[in-house]
Amino acid sequence: MNILLTGGAGFIGRAVAKRLIEDDHKVWILDDLSNGQERNIAEFRNQLADFIIGDIKDEALLGKLFDEVKFDICYHLGASINVQDSIDDPRTTFNNDTIGTFYILEQCRKHEVKVVFMSTCMVYDRCNDKCGITEEHPIKPVSPYAGAKIAAENMVLSYYHAYGLPTVVIRPFNTYGPFQKTGGEGGVIAIFIKRKIDGEILTIYGDGTQTRDLLFVDDCARFVVEAGYSEAVNGEIVNAGLGRDISINDLAKLIVGDETRIKHVEHIHPQSEIPKLLCNYEKAKRLLGWEPKVTLEEGIAKTEAWIKEGHLN
Repeated sequence: MNILLTGGAGFIGRAVAKRLIEDDHKVWILDDLSNGQERNIAEFRNQLADFIIGDIKDEALLGKLFDEVKFDICYHLGASINVQDSIDDPRTTFNNDTIGTFYILEQCRKHEVKVVFMSTCMVYDRCNDKCGITEEHPIKPVSPYAGAKIAAENMVLSYYHAYGLPTVVIRPFNTYGPFQKTGGEGGVIAIFIKRKIDGEILTIYGDGTQTRDLLFVDDCARFVVEAGYSEAVNGEIVNAGLGRDISINDLAKLIVGDETRIKHVEHIHPQSEIPKLLCNYEKAKRLLGWEPKVTLEEGIAKTEAWIKEGHLN
């Protein structure tokens, strides 16, 4: 198939691109490199149909691209992804995540291209159930990032109902692994591992009792790709996660081992913190035959080995 992948030079986008290439598809990546990096795709750059540095809000660019190539699927991962940044600068996040998604949808409607929309678990309210968060769980946009994603989700699903366009909203839980940034915009696991290797203190926002369901990037990429291949998920919202949550305190102990190297600091934006996130991925298992394969301990070991090799992002 001919596939357009927005945000393909990013951390998850890279893994999705690699999998699509391995499945023998022709892949066009569109990325403005505001978060992604060209070096992420260096290993398979010459196997891409094209790599376009550009903005999803550039309607002329999108129009030209869709007119030139008959795409079968658009995996739309391009977005502003930082929760804290969205509180400080909601306009950028809304423009990229909501308006940018609308421009993608319009091209896909015009050219009859399936849309796989990457949303986030951060749209959910806290989890009070041992069985975890299903797709019917209440949403609660405690950050403009979550609000922008919910707005975009609704537009994506409206195109399914109003126009019969095949679309699916996917909500992966917190994803980590090789190629994730180890600095301020990175994920908690990558940041903790880098600090451990450098002999630095691991800092935790707040009391550290907040929990996260952590999904290894290869499992996430497999989920994303399969959602595009399957007609069973069209018009649906689908979760993916490990099905196990861990507190940030326990995660820090698991990674560094030495509690004296862990320090708690005041939260920058405590209002954006979700106290408990635990994924129920039964719907993905039922509709896609998907379930995670990499345990948290295995994933942390793989990520640490990658960072130790000097592959810093």
